[in-house]
Amino acid sequence: MKGFMLSLLLLATSFSAFAGSTTSGVSATGYTQTKYPIVLVHGLFGFDRIAGVDYFHAIPQALTRSGAKVFVAQVSATNSSEKRGEQLLQQVRWVLAVTGAKKVNLIGHSHGSPTARYVASVAPQFVASVTSVGGVNKGSEFADVVRKAFTPGSAGETVAVGAAKALSGLISFLSGGSQLPQNPLASLESLTTKGSLAFNAKYPEGIPASRCGEGSYRAANGVYYYSWSGTSTATNIFDLSDPVLFVTGLFFSEPNDGLVGRCSTHLGRVIRSNYRMNHLDEVNQLLGLHDLFETDPVTIYRQHANRLKQQGL
Repeated sequence: MKGFMLSLLLLATSFSAFAGSTTSGVSATGYTQTKYPIVLVHGLFGFDRIAGVDYFHAIPQALTRSGAKVFVAQVSATNSSEKRGEQLLQQVRWVLAVTGAKKVNLIGHSHGSPTARYVASVAPQFVASVTSVGGVNKGSEFADVVRKAFTPGSAGETVAVGAAKALSGLISFLSGGSQLPQNPLASLESLTTKGSLAFNAKYPEGIPASRCGEGSYRAANGVYYYSWSGTSTATNIFDLSDPVLFVTGLFFSEPNDGLVGRCSTHLGRVIRSNYRMNHLDEVNQLLGLHDLFETDPVTIYRQHANRLKQQGL
């Protein structure tokens, strides 16, 4: 029985690797060659790379192979959307300086979406487009539950914040970003419904007027806005993260990816918000294990880069 299960695991892993190679390894030259560089922005407790493992697993390489200039940002693993946004803005300026480009295309996952939106709002002259992937654009019901679980100023909150700060500090240290400030409570507040709505009041570009509609494809600031996300939690029996996301997904009142509700992810032009993907599948984690009957996440990023190219971005 153990041998049979091991064989299935190897088969699933091989299939995932094969799918990634066939969709990104033999791509036409120039397919993802956008006019402006692409900057990928990680979410909460995220990183650029740790021990050779990318947060956006195999995605930068796939985009680069067919023509894109890709940079992976590194911002605080935990902090407010504004603080992370200011850190991202400095990196955008650096990308523009080293490439000679006039603008960038920002693609943010989870908390990376409001982080990218902040930059586009305060410095639209540097941003051609913002793409939200599983983005927390109108708050997370799970973040609301976590916030309510700890009374402000209580011993429980202090212990939880201390543990989260230690974890985020370790992530930053291992990924080479130990100088970045960590503030778990500020990140949690930013991701609640209340915090997200307050953020949207200041930086409204791309946000739908209705609860689950679409926002402006091109906002008044001249930036194009796009989004996509998933509505599944358990997608691959061999993915060790799936049980966790299945449980967190139970706290939502609408279809979700385990950490963000479907309607909350909508921003600008909604490409699709019901992929059979959970929150980690959206960045091709855990190590490429995803629903074998859904489009490979790497393919979706490649298709979107081509979409940006066709748009002249």
